[in-house]
Amino acid sequence: MKTSDFSYELPQELIAQTPLAKRDASRLLHVPLDGGAFSHTTFEQLPGFLKPGDCLVFNDSRVMPARLLGVRASGGAAEVLLLRQMEGDLWQALVRPGRKLRNGATISFGDGLLACTVEGNGPDGSRFVRFSYEGIWHELLDRLGEMPLPPYITERLADPDRYQTVYAKEEGSAAAPTAGLHFTEELIKTIQQSVRLAFVTLHVGLGTFRPVKAEDIADHVMHKEVYSVPEEAANAINQTKAEGGRVIAVGTTSCRVLETASDENGKLSPGGGETGIFIYPGYRFKCLDGLITNFHLPESTLLMLVSALAGRERILAAYKEAVSKRYRFFSFGDAMLIL
Repeated sequence: MKTSDFSYELPQELIAQTPLAKRDASRLLHVPLDGGAFSHTTFEQLPGFLKPGDCLVFNDSRVMPARLLGVRASGGAAEVLLLRQMEGDLWQALVRPGRKLRNGATISFGDGLLACTVEGNGPDGSRFVRFSYEGIWHELLDRLGEMPLPPYITERLADPDRYQTVYAKEEGSAAAPTAGLHFTEELIKTIQQSVRLAFVTLHVGLGTFRPVKAEDIADHVMHKEVYSVPEEAANAINQTKAEGGRVIAVGTTSCRVLETASDENGKLSPGGGETGIFIYPGYRFKCLDGLITNFHLPESTLLMLVSALAGRERILAAYKEAVSKRYRFFSFGDAMLIL
């Protein structure tokens, strides 16, 4: 299967640049897994699609203010985008300008209480940088860092909390698990009256935005991300499966955790590690029964994942309808329910 098989036409003006005033006012396109007709509603109507005994699985990762703007010791502006903490003060990061930030280069930030030194080259053009600072790391990062918005969002975000889910807890992501951005605390309380909730963690890396360069999708190598499954979540999901309920992932990140941590019978094991799972058409889902997701970039691994669940032709037909009805796309855009 070719990467070009997952292309579609998207008018530039449909890429959402800002979030809606109300999170659950976004539109929701329902794509039934039984082949039924598409339907259009709003996200606040989601509870009507759920059944008692279902389980919604959320990714509670919290986005770091991972974009740091500083000055090189040799002069000139520099940018560091934190990707992943390796150990202690050593981080994997993207740096700009890369050509001028070789091993040994140093960058200072803000009032000079925070600085980093490039110590080596990482995968995909990244660098390993070691930080030195005076004070408390998280306080300095909150004060000096900015939200790392995706490259297709060009407008400044007025309220940084709108790039966090209302249930975000475990800090470590370089991008938001955006399907969860539609949930309000009130909507979650309503859902919780009849549906189980489970929270897993997957720290989203910027690899999620990297284009697939391989012509044949089977040749693409996925980036790896850190995940964890608490025992409480595993028990809730396994009980749902045992009782015949549906396990519905909120976002592709939650889906990847479920499919990584479950055995061939769909039983989930608590614990954690790294996942580089690549889900594309032909994949047999072990645990997942449904998915809440946003609209994804053409030729992206995320579009391939949803195509594996609902079928490529059906997903592309749904995207074509969403374009014709002027849905909003990508991180701050509208949502799709595949169930």
